[in-house]
Amino acid sequence: MAGAVAPGGEGWSSRWAFVLAAVGAAVGLGNIWRFPTLAGENGGGAFVLVYIACVVLIGLPMVLSEILIGRHGRSDAYHSVLKVAEDSGVSRNWGWFGGFGILGAGAILSFYSVVAGWVLYYVGVMGVDFLGALFSGNPMAGALAAETPETIPNRMTDLFQNNLLLLGMHVLFMGVTIWIVARGVTDGIEKAATILMPAFFVLLVLITIYGAFTGEFAKAVAFLFTPDFSKLSPSVMNEALGQALFSMSVASAALITYGGYVSKETKLAPTAVMIGLTDTGVAILAGLMIFPIVFAVGLDAAAGPTLVFQSLPIAFHTMPAGSFVGLLFFVLVFFAALTSSISLLEAVTAWAKEKTGWSRPKAAWVTGGVIFLVGVACALSLNIWSDVRLLPFWSLFAEASIFDTVDGLVGKVLLPLTAFLTSVFIGWKADKKLVQAETGLSAGMLGLYRFLIGWLAPIAVFLILLFGLFPQLLG
Repeated sequence: MAGAVAPGGEGWSSRWAFVLAAVGAAVGLGNIWRFPTLAGENGGGAFVLVYIACVVLIGLPMVLSEILIGRHGRSDAYHSVLKVAEDSGVSRNWGWFGGFGILGAGAILSFYSVVAGWVLYYVGVMGVDFLGALFSGNPMAGALAAETPETIPNRMTDLFQNNLLLLGMHVLFMGVTIWIVARGVTDGIEKAATILMPAFFVLLVLITIYGAFTGEFAKAVAFLFTPDFSKLSPSVMNEALGQALFSMSVASAALITYGGYVSKETKLAPTAVMIGLTDTGVAILAGLMIFPIVFAVGLDAAAGPTLVFQSLPIAFHTMPAGSFVGLLFFVLVFFAALTSSISLLEAVTAWAKEKTGWSRPKAAWVTGGVIFLVGVACALSLNIWSDVRLLPFWSLFAEASIFDTVDGLVGKVLLPLTAFLTSVFIGWKADKKLVQAETGLSAGMLGLYRFLIGWLAPIAVFLILLFGLFPQLLG
């Protein structure tokens, strides 16, 4: 199948290349780290049930909307929205939400790269540990055998206090991301996706099987799939909705940008469903991978953000072949982080190319460099700049570090606002014939889609925005 013809002659070589790249954009730390964290903190089954409902009713229509904008516009997110607006006979000011998405992508990547640097650190730690076990003749040893469960969590603390190491990991991760994006859609992004995503899925299945045989798999299944509706609250439902949307890379301009490289022959609706359901399946498999291991050694499922970086290394310490499995696990997380970071940088790079006329390598290195510098500030806010407050006048961020402020502004303002405007634009402003032509939906399915994107999605996303800005409303 011929690839799309976007500005610069770039495009995917096939539908499957696009699916792998788009799944890579969606599957990231949000699936491997944040989903198990939120499921653990919010009671398991009830949260998962609401999450799946939000994916089907709101997430999938949003994914389809963003891809159709990109394919029709054949450009970066901002200029693609402008194209749809012009062809629909509505104001060019709608292009602003495409710009918000691009800004959000850059902001996410600035702190995302820092967190991915932590992953790289643990890849190195587990790699050295496994080599030591291998050369000592004990490849089935537990991870970090020379340490104790009490001292293993200190590695994270020590990393935060080591500026050179923290920034070095950030440099390395951003450098790899920029290098791949600078190589282009086919030679860089597509090749990375077609190598990394199959490897990611193989590792995910292998470690899940490992957990099923060595951990408390039945307990994990019961935890994830037995809903306790007493655990449901407005706060839990809001968390599930937010996770459903933003783990699918909605509102970050990535899917619009990737959609710009999709061929006209590709059927968008089934492709969007495939992307959304694969992303959801990965999140659930991540829970089935992590929780059997956590339960087997008596750790707390509600450990929060420390679950992956502090609790799991303790689990690998006590389990057979924990050294090897720990290495595979963090390699898996690295692959997930890298495919997402590539899509975020591509969203910004595509805009810079279109706006300035720069070559792709120049656009990638300049925009990536600016994002890297913001990430440096986020990294240093973990230690020597921990007392710096960017928005002391705003009660919501008055006590937030630079890292938490950037994260909070993106999660509470930019992404919900962009998603809200996207749903209103497609549901109410975009020409109906244009939408039908791009999606290829039948009259009945188009009516359902327009209801979901024009009514349900704006209300749901507006609630995320409202409760994010005014958390006291949730008690």
